[in-house]
Amino acid sequence: MPNLNIKVFLASWLISLGISTLASAFDVSSSSNFVAYWGQSSAGSQQSLAEYCSGSAIDAIVIAFLYQFPDTKLDLSGTCKSTFPGSSLLHCPDVAKDIKYCQSQGKAVLLSMGGAAGAYGFSSDADASKYADTVWDMFLGGSAAQRPFDDAVLDGIDLDIEGGSTTGYAAFVSQLRSHFTSSGGSKQYYIAGAPQCVYPDAMLGSTLDAAWFDMVFVQFYNNYCGLNNYPGSFNYDAWDQWAKTKSANKNVKIFIGAPGSQSAAGSGYVSASTLASIVSSVRDKYSSTLGGVMTWDASQAMGSSMWGQAVSSSIKSATPASGTSMRRRRRRN
Repeated sequence: MPNLNIKVFLASWLISLGISTLASAFDVSSSSNFVAYWGQSSAGSQQSLAEYCSGSAIDAIVIAFLYQFPDTKLDLSGTCKSTFPGSSLLHCPDVAKDIKYCQSQGKAVLLSMGGAAGAYGFSSDADASKYADTVWDMFLGGSAAQRPFDDAVLDGIDLDIEGGSTTGYAAFVSQLRSHFTSSGGSKQYYIAGAPQCVYPDAMLGSTLDAAWFDMVFVQFYNNYCGLNNYPGSFNYDAWDQWAKTKSANKNVKIFIGAPGSQSAAGSGYVSASTLASIVSSVRDKYSSTLGGVMTWDASQAMGSSMWGQAVSSSIKSATPASGTSMRRRRRRN
C-alpha cells in the first residue's frame, strides 16, 4: 500500500476512535492562504484529494461542484462514480476518507455550490432556507440517511453562482449560519463566495451585501478586470471598498482568484512571479482585507509546471509570522 494511502487510513482510523490528528489549523485571518478548487479535473490529470493535501502548499480545498439544487446532484468529474441504491446521488467513501485526511493536516475543506454549468436556484427565500437545512444534514454537522461523504463533516460552503436567479441566497446563508450557531461552536464553519471580478457581481452582488461571508474568492480572470490587465483595469480596490463599507462582515477576507495555467481560463493567467508581485503590491495597500490567492483548479496549478507551489511559497515567505503587512466547475471560461 502506498505511503500516502497508509497515512489516509491511519488518519481516518484515529478520527473514528475520537483521537485528534489535527495539524496546525487553517487560519482565515491570514493574508497568505492558498486555496484551490478540486473535483473537475480541468487539466485532465486530477490527483486524489489526499495527494493535494499531503504537502504544505494548499491551505484550503474547495470541492466542485454541487451543480444541481435543490434536487441535489454532485459532479466530481469521474473521481466518484458510485451512487446510493435506487438513487442518482453520488456516494463517495474514498473522498470521505480523503476529506478527513485533509482536515487532519490542518486544511479546510469546503463544498462549492453552482459552477458555470448546472441546473440550480431557488424559487423563494423559504425554498432556500429549507435547502440550507438539507445541506447542513447531508454535508455538514447534521445527519441524513444519505450523506455523499458519509461521516466526514465539511468545513463550509462556497457559492459559485454563475447563472439562474439571484433569489434566496441570502436566506440560504442566514439559515445555514443559524445551524452553525446552534451546533454549539465546537467546530469552525465558513461561508465563501466566488464572484466575477466585475463589481458588483451580477449574480452574487446583493447576497454579498446582505449575508455574512468569511471569504470571497474573486475571479480575476475571463474579464476586463483580470490579472492580465494589471495594473490598468485590475480592480481589487473596488472589492476592498466593498469589504470595508458594504460587507456584513467587516473582517471578510478577499482572495485574488487566478487561473492555475494558460489552459485554465480564457484570459487572466499570469506567471507565478508576476502574481507574487501583484500580491505583494495588494498586501502593501490593502493588508486588512487580503486573504491570499485562490486558484482554478488544483489539476492545473499543481501539475508539472509547479505554478501553484511557487505561488504558495512566495506569498507565504513574504508574510511576517505576526500576519501584519510587510513594507516593500466545471471550467469557468
